[in-house]
Amino acid sequence: MSRLAGKSAMITGAARGIGRAFAERYVAEGAQVAIADIDLERASETARQIGDRAFAVHLDVTDQPSIEAAVKTVVERTGGIDILINNAALFDLAPIVEITRESFDRLFTINVAGTLFAMQAVARSMIARGKGGKIINMASQAGRRGEALVSVYCATKAAVISLTQSAGLDLIRHGINVNAIAPGVVDGEHWDGVDALFARHENLAPGEKKRMVGEAVPYGRMGIAEDLTGMAVFLATADADYIVAQTYNVDGGNWMS
Repeated sequence: MSRLAGKSAMITGAARGIGRAFAERYVAEGAQVAIADIDLERASETARQIGDRAFAVHLDVTDQPSIEAAVKTVVERTGGIDILINNAALFDLAPIVEITRESFDRLFTINVAGTLFAMQAVARSMIARGKGGKIINMASQAGRRGEALVSVYCATKAAVISLTQSAGLDLIRHGINVNAIAPGVVDGEHWDGVDALFARHENLAPGEKKRMVGEAVPYGRMGIAEDLTGMAVFLATADADYIVAQTYNVDGGNWMS
């Protein structure tokens, strides 16, 4: 496993969950990986557990100086960023008549603006370096359709798909491939919170929503973070050089497009 040997990657929101799984796989494939997260203590512990080729850097995607500082730190430590995974995101749900401006603003600030401006900062660095690069944005099956209680989150992920298309068309002239991954339902610690939100709004018993969505996946189960890592590696390699502005569904058959 050395498909990313000699490469440097920055992964946002990588202290836990899907981001951590990406970091572990990238290190196993030979990359040097920056665990970029707002929780620096947990990011540092994650990096320590992954090994010598992982290191932590503080990143708050809602704060432009933090984004710029994180990119500068990674570039100074590694010599340049070859791969960015925009993974940091937030989930919330509510009926249309109960959505608050605070929740709306926070989801769009993290999920959309955070993705855009982290991508912008890294792209500038890649262009200045002159060696191209790979940018992978994390979309969702929620960005492919509406969901009654999840309108704002769905809208943010639809925006990520759109940003991926536009940025991909713009940046490929610099040798930078921008693509995205759209997971389906992925099990993990975050799903306890998601399940609790659905339970409250749909009057379900705890764990019932999780059971229902898992059974509805054609593959037969919810995904796990490791189901996504193969696509994340592929999109970061030369095998994906001719792939531009695409969003790949990795969801066990939940959505076809």
